[in-house]
Amino acid sequence: MGGDIASNLVAGVDRFLLREIDRSVDRRAKYWNRDFSSGEAYNRSIEPNRKRLAHILGVRDERKPVEAIEYLASTASDGVLFRGKTYEVRAVRWPVIGDVSGEGLLMTPLKSGDGPAWEGLADVIAIPDADQTPEQIAFLVDGIDPDLQFARKLAERGCRVLVPTLINRKMGERKVESTDRGSGLSNREFLYRSAFELGRGLSGYEVQKVLAGVDWFTRERDPSDSKGANLELKQFKRKLGVIGWGEGGLIALYAAALDTRIDAVGVSGAFDDRMNTWQEPIDRNVFGLLEQFGGAELAGMVAPRGLLIEAAKGPEVTLPGNGGGAPARLLTPDIEVVKREFQRAKQLLEKLDPQPDWSLVVSGDGTGPYGTTETLNRFFDMLVNPQTPPRSMGGSQLSPVLAGTIDTTARHARQMHEIDRHNQWLLRESPYVRDAFMKDLDTESIEKYAASSESYRQFFYEEVIGKIEERPLAPNVRSRKSYDTPKWTGYEVVMDVFPDVIAYGILLLPKDLKPGEKRPVVVCQHGLEGRPQDVVSGDKGAYHDFAAKLAERGFITFSPQNLYIFTDRFRTLQRKANLVKKTLFSVITPQHQQIVDWLKTLPNIDPDRIAFYGLSYGGKTAMRVPGLVTDYCLSICSADFNEWVWKNASTRSRYSYVWTGEYEIFEFDLGSTFNYAEMAALIAPRPFMVERGHFDGVAPDETVAYEFAKVRFLYDARLHIGDRCEIEWFVGPHTINGKGTYDFLGKHLNWP
Repeated sequence: MGGDIASNLVAGVDRFLLREIDRSVDRRAKYWNRDFSSGEAYNRSIEPNRKRLAHILGVRDERKPVEAIEYLASTASDGVLFRGKTYEVRAVRWPVIGDVSGEGLLMTPLKSGDGPAWEGLADVIAIPDADQTPEQIAFLVDGIDPDLQFARKLAERGCRVLVPTLINRKMGERKVESTDRGSGLSNREFLYRSAFELGRGLSGYEVQKVLAGVDWFTRERDPSDSKGANLELKQFKRKLGVIGWGEGGLIALYAAALDTRIDAVGVSGAFDDRMNTWQEPIDRNVFGLLEQFGGAELAGMVAPRGLLIEAAKGPEVTLPGNGGGAPARLLTPDIEVVKREFQRAKQLLEKLDPQPDWSLVVSGDGTGPYGTTETLNRFFDMLVNPQTPPRSMGGSQLSPVLAGTIDTTARHARQMHEIDRHNQWLLRESPYVRDAFMKDLDTESIEKYAASSESYRQFFYEEVIGKIEERPLAPNVRSRKSYDTPKWTGYEVVMDVFPDVIAYGILLLPKDLKPGEKRPVVVCQHGLEGRPQDVVSGDKGAYHDFAAKLAERGFITFSPQNLYIFTDRFRTLQRKANLVKKTLFSVITPQHQQIVDWLKTLPNIDPDRIAFYGLSYGGKTAMRVPGLVTDYCLSICSADFNEWVWKNASTRSRYSYVWTGEYEIFEFDLGSTFNYAEMAALIAPRPFMVERGHFDGVAPDETVAYEFAKVRFLYDARLHIGDRCEIEWFVGPHTINGKGTYDFLGKHLNWP
């Protein structure tokens, strides 16, 4: 094999994952059991899919009841921002979850003559793009063409319109104090990072804000709910619609897919097959989205209700990613993809009778302006009840003169703070959530513990790491001699795993091996941007040639090439993998299984004494892979072990990954499932050790000790095998120390 084998490895995994994305379309059918006998039966039949979508979006916190929308008035202003001939606009706020609220505008038709206090024809939630303010789609303000103000146009037609604020994509507004760390993060990515680790998502939070608006509108419009409601508002049951452009269009589609109270949804500049989500801003990342849901499947969840798709120019954004954030491009959806996915959605529902009221409106060639007259006419027709009394609105009420103003910068800062605060509250609660999750582990005996841990191992593999169900290929092992030293010989080894996926590493064989002798093996794993060669020779970085030094002590060693090399090349692998409910470790784990299976066939290897020892990102591997590749008889985590969920989700700590360039590092919902103590529980009762330098910048000593104490308690107090669990503290940095760990290997591998 010529060229850079590590580069070939990463490129092959890239091809494999892109193929998995393409294959996801045909695989989705097994997750759906649609009943087309009636609209009610159809909705019941897709309820499991709704629950799954809510879970992966992070729509799981119970919403607060919205008794009323709060007008934001003060002694300086009555809160009215605009009052026209037929409607008025107020700044408003409403409760959502915890301390998180929605904020935006409420556009309310005014009383005419002797009519009721409010005569709106329909209720609408109009959602702007992330980089628009509510005012821009509601007023004549700078920065937007009046023809694009779809919220204003709907208000002029007699709709009551709620316009929420979304978090914008501005860069670097949140940073570590007195540093530039975080300057390359958009506001949306900043909030996404913590949320994702804690099983939530920024899209999910914004869907919750929309659904809280739906809660209020439903309470106001439903004659069956007379508790505290204004009887004047109950003359007829109005319909409820949600419409949005760009980010707002995607949020509208998610909201309507989840909530059947929404009668019609309009999606502009945002509908496609979702196959390229990995290229879009990372806050759109949804773990496992394409396993069940493309654009067509999301649209199908709206049926039998009304759906309007407008193929129009969407927001176009480029995030360079050179300041620590994830590089991204947001483009107008390709018109051919829009048409094809819309047609596929209709085909999914061809057995539904009657067919839902759906429309595809193409603005220009698919890149024309959004919110066209045809689009709003069709959306309006889906909502207006034929029995609703007609009303003449008197034409456009454009006016540059407002009765009041609102500080949109301060409003956005409040919205940012509330979501961040909720994330940090979830972080504080997460240990208790994980305790409840792990409650079924039986520590009465080693045997009962091993049996009870199997369901957790399966959950960890399938729901957290992501398991590739494809059967591995025959290994077809190839090797070449690459090292010859006085004490050991080294071979580069390549083997097949899946189509396009190889495993690669360096095998070191001590020269004093005797025929028929069985020796222990230590698999020595490099860290970020590392290579197998780094742990073998040259005394590079923190490794100190530990694979070679162990070989000099008589161990057989194998040093694999892991995926985390070539910066954005490997980081985008994580983004592609996430879409199909996979991670980097979905590939790394079967690579290691293939390696171990092959090692066990070699004549001088004891198959019961194969150990794992990894540094840094290799330490991350030490926490994940041995829990799944149970052929590893022990695991040593060096220069990585810490309170992992805190390190990923804290926006207070300077140690946090929230502020760094490792945008791939976040794993969905670890906060509710597996921190490092819980991962170590999957390694138990096999021996486990942590190697920790006091001056390691991974984390402070106290968080390492806090998390390790839980592991020690399991091994010593519950399972009574404290001799199998150790930590070595040493005065040093992020490095292999090679003292206590070597003794640990000698002890548990029975090698003097």
